Amino acid sequence: MNPSNTIFTYVESDNLAIRTEMLTRTFKSFNAVENLNLAIRGGEIYGFLGANGAGKTTTMKMLVGLLEPSSGRAWIAGHNVWTEPLAAKAASGYVADRAILYERLTGREFLGFLAQLRGIPLKRANERVEHFLDILELADHADRPCSAYSFGVKRKLALAGALLHQPPVLILDEPLNGLDPRSARRLKDLFIERARDGTTILLSTHDLATAETVCHRVGIIHRGRLLAE
Repeated sequence: MNPSNTIFTYVESDNLAIRTEMLTRTFKSFNAVENLNLAIRGGEIYGFLGANGAGKTTTMKMLVGLLEPSSGRAWIAGHNVWTEPLAAKAASGYVADRAILYERLTGREFLGFLAQLRGIPLKRANERVEHFLDILELADHADRPCSAYSFGVKRKLALAGALLHQPPVLILDEPLNGLDPRSARRLKDLFIERARDGTTILLSTHDLATAETVCHRVGIIHRGRLLAE
């Protein structure tokens, strides 16, 4: 399905779901991200396209508050990432380029733990855990420890964790990396469904085919600079 046929919500510039203003991150004398300006609307899937080392992961880490910028500003759902960190984090779900899990917990226990951290009431948390285990085809793995999971299963479990609190913004770093074709297709469909419901998705990829089939718009980043949209 081509997302260009999907209606998404346009919002005023001061209410953009994701916005950056001259965002810069320097490591010693190297500019990993330089003067980056992004404006991503509600319900939009925005593809962040670039080679490894282009600045995609650094940008995403700044957007979720894991890395401080050298200069510039960023907002998630209208919340300044550094002056309103709790509100910005509550409004976003993040999947890193490598899944971050508690290896001794089972998949079901891990999701339950995340639900507790997010303050989701127990009954609702249990319902959501079972829902995402089902739609991401994780039910058969749910009671095994995370340490036993394949790379692809870990990726899907991390995505389930990002979706649990139903954030308006998802920030996904190479979310289809390492997945089998069936799982990748299922996740693409899920992203399109979420965008239809108003969720904004910033999705990094180096795959043109993924960008073409899933994204409403793409931004091409090279050596830390946004070259084109």
